[in-house]
Amino acid sequence: MAQAAIFDLDGTLLNTIADLADSGNELLASYGMPPHPTDAYKYFVGNGSRKLMERILPDFSPEQIDEALTRYKTIYAKHLTTKTEPYDGILEMLSALKKHGVLLAVCTNKHISAAEGLLQKYFPAGIFDAFDGDRSGVPQKPDPAHVRFLLDKLDAAPEETVYLGDSGVDMQTAVNSGTLPVGVLWGFRQKDELIENGAKIILSHPSELLKTVIFADNPL
Repeated sequence: MAQAAIFDLDGTLLNTIADLADSGNELLASYGMPPHPTDAYKYFVGNGSRKLMERILPDFSPEQIDEALTRYKTIYAKHLTTKTEPYDGILEMLSALKKHGVLLAVCTNKHISAAEGLLQKYFPAGIFDAFDGDRSGVPQKPDPAHVRFLLDKLDAAPEETVYLGDSGVDMQTAVNSGTLPVGVLWGFRQKDELIENGAKIILSHPSELLKTVIFADNPL
């Protein structure tokens, strides 16, 4: 039985893609630029808000990216919870894990103010035992720094912790931190990407995690 489970946020717990795309496209419009299709944002996101700016504004200088990032955060705050929703089965899965004593945490590259707003909106107070997002001076995923911070807060061993995510970055993060890489297929990326980056288990629905984590006849 797993001692702890750490979850990516976008594409794993919450389907945020429509709000991310609407915000990115509103930013582009403010510069007189054409929009990108919503599905394109599934590959633009995942490495933090600054990297998103660099991907949708590839010709901008670092100074222009700084300005765009400030503008984007204001726009995204307006769209944050307009179309976002938890994936089917997520709340039930979290409740069951909590009931069985599994420690729960969220690890995201999203800027921390937006991540906190989403967690407060969509999840019961106290469901997560720890949380970490993009903050100054800490390298982003796939560097294991954020996961190690969470493991310390949870007092959990990496070899007794599962890490769930929907992207190659998430699977690399799990590998780098010594946690079990669990890829999910309901998010933004494809199965091949997850496996190529180290996924040991692939889930098609959140309910499948219960068998993987809880039951003793499926040890980690």
